[in-house]
Amino acid sequence: MSVSSFHEHFRAVTSLTPLQFQKQLRLIEARRMMIAEGETISNAAYAVGYESVSQFTREYGRMFGLPPARDVRAAKVRMQPSSGLVAAGLG
Repeated sequence: MSVSSFHEHFRAVTSLTPLQFQKQLRLIEARRMMIAEGETISNAAYAVGYESVSQFTREYGRMFGLPPARDVRAAKVRMQPSSGLVAAGLG
């Protein structure tokens, strides 16, 4: 299969180019590392293959709608049980 044919088939299945798909996987993995493992932004960025934290931050914000630090904080808040509502049986 030619490269152009592969790209055409790949895009038909995923609606993304191979490069966009790879970028998305890297950003999702970095997000998981920061939320689940408490990894720092820079360590997560380098771990998934970014050489520039500023480039990582720009692409992360485009994909998730918030910069990494704000997104991770918001995700951790969403994961916590509502303190008052749970205790009162309302959560």
